[in-house]
Amino acid sequence: MANKTPIAIITGGSRGMGRDTALRLAQRSVSSIITYNERRGAAEGVVSDIRAAGADAVALQLDVGKAAGFGDFAARVREVLTGWGTERFDYLVNNAGTSSSATLVNGTEAELDAQFAVHFKGPYLLTQTLLPLMNDRGRIVNISSGLARIAFPGRTIYGPMKAAVEALTRYMALELGPRRIAVNVVAPGAIATDFSGGIVRDNPDVNKALASQTALGRVGGPEDVGPVIAALLSDDFGWVNAQRIEVAGGIQI
Repeated sequence: MANKTPIAIITGGSRGMGRDTALRLAQRSVSSIITYNERRGAAEGVVSDIRAAGADAVALQLDVGKAAGFGDFAARVREVLTGWGTERFDYLVNNAGTSSSATLVNGTEAELDAQFAVHFKGPYLLTQTLLPLMNDRGRIVNISSGLARIAFPGRTIYGPMKAAVEALTRYMALELGPRRIAVNVVAPGAIATDFSGGIVRDNPDVNKALASQTALGRVGGPEDVGPVIAALLSDDFGWVNAQRIEVAGGIQI
């Protein structure tokens, strides 16, 4: 890498899997630019934790569902990089997302458009916007879901959107190959966070039902996913490219 200290950009880094990824990277001396949509206080708390771990960090506001703001975001990223004495970053984690419980019967055009904007259009155009600031031989990790593989009631918009992210990942890997930028996708299973209203974390019946479908007998947590993302960004996984890694404990094998 061109930078003495590797730098990552992690969308949705204020909580959950994004937060855990940033902290795992800090343990590897990777500095991070994390984004948040509304929870500035939580994001600043993550920045403090990263700095306590010995890496540098900055939190920037970003709504990944509003592509019109990506140019301004890139300008702010450029300012941060300049302040850190460099012009380029090394890793991008397209993590930010929103949930949807729509079915084929009740799904609306508005929800379909909103999910497309966040889960496909956002990562596509944000990556495109940030590529001029990214080092060659960098690495990108996109976030999918076990629901791209498993059909589950009430996920008729969300699951297919994540399947599209998996296809996008392969095309990214192909097109960025000449720059030696590797692109992979992580597909978490049932994870106990505040995502989807915290239903996996806070509803004992849902938690138990999903655990019973999982070979390792429990649902996951952010601490199960963050290390995998961080590892995929490391040189240890330098020859892994265009791959889907499901981090789900063996749900519905």
